[in-house]
Amino acid sequence: MALKSVVIRGTPPGISVIKRLRGKDWSYNSYRTAVLLITFIAYTCYHASRKPSSIVKSVLHPEHNEEAVSNPWPVGNVFIVEGRLGNDETIWKKKGWAPFNAEDGTSRLGEIDLAFLGFYSMGMYVAGHLGDRLDLRLFLTFGMIGSGIFVALFGMGYFWEIHAFWFFLVMQMIAGLFQATGWPSVVAVIGNWFGKRKRGLIMGIWNAHTSVGNISGSLLAASVLDYGWGWSFIIPGSFISLGGILVYLFLAAYPEDVGYPCSHDLVGNQETRPQDLEIQSQSIESRTYDVRRVPSATKRGVGLFEAFLIPGVVPFALCLFFSKLVAYTFLYWLPFYLSQTGWFC
Repeated sequence: MALKSVVIRGTPPGISVIKRLRGKDWSYNSYRTAVLLITFIAYTCYHASRKPSSIVKSVLHPEHNEEAVSNPWPVGNVFIVEGRLGNDETIWKKKGWAPFNAEDGTSRLGEIDLAFLGFYSMGMYVAGHLGDRLDLRLFLTFGMIGSGIFVALFGMGYFWEIHAFWFFLVMQMIAGLFQATGWPSVVAVIGNWFGKRKRGLIMGIWNAHTSVGNISGSLLAASVLDYGWGWSFIIPGSFISLGGILVYLFLAAYPEDVGYPCSHDLVGNQETRPQDLEIQSQSIESRTYDVRRVPSATKRGVGLFEAFLIPGVVPFALCLFFSKLVAYTFLYWLPFYLSQTGWFC
């Protein structure tokens, strides 16, 4: 007889404090709103922390490195080169950052992107299995803080004056693994709280976190770029770490953690109304602040080959592959392309 593993879970500490201060519990809909907001913020932080590399590319590898530009664009009695004014016939352009400012700089920038996305894709498979077996709140917290640390460490290469290519490559590899914890975790949390009713509307609004994260990440990285490109990584890395703390304190990953039964019947595949859940929860003794022991083996994860046999998985995977291919090409290379070609406009 196989032994069942046991995961220790309980009410998130921030929610416990708020409940004690208020003297009463939140309603079921209030919990769902909080889950929707916190997971939205969490994945926004994930995407914001992926954006700095696309903003910094043009600084690491400028258009011309260590070359004198004779007779730059004249405006009156001065000359404009990269937005700077000067009255010399020859103005030196920015030198970039070794090892990315050499002739093979674009190739090396592509290699660190490939390293990140390669380890990110491999980590997604592992993270999906771990998410089925571990406490999603702790797993997501671990992934967000780990992502923040290694994104910030990439930026610390500027302050430590590191020019070894392997350092930046390894930072991106490890960051990719931690970033893989995000999507499987937040989707699983949403699935725990929301059934099929209005799923399209909820997911449509919630999925805006991708665009919001890309926009906010670009703004954050660009706003501090003049102070040194390292800050463009440290600031988003700090934000995702703070988001991890928010998740640890306030995210109820499972309705059972705060005294409510599952939001939908797993056997009949019928979603229970929030009003019924409110009534059922009144008789559950686990609504106290005691930690509960939840057997993790009751939810068996789906294997890779089993997933392929699910109808619609393969076509959906192919559609997502090509859409992500286009999206990440623009995400990582469009700002660099515009910075390189804008000089000739």
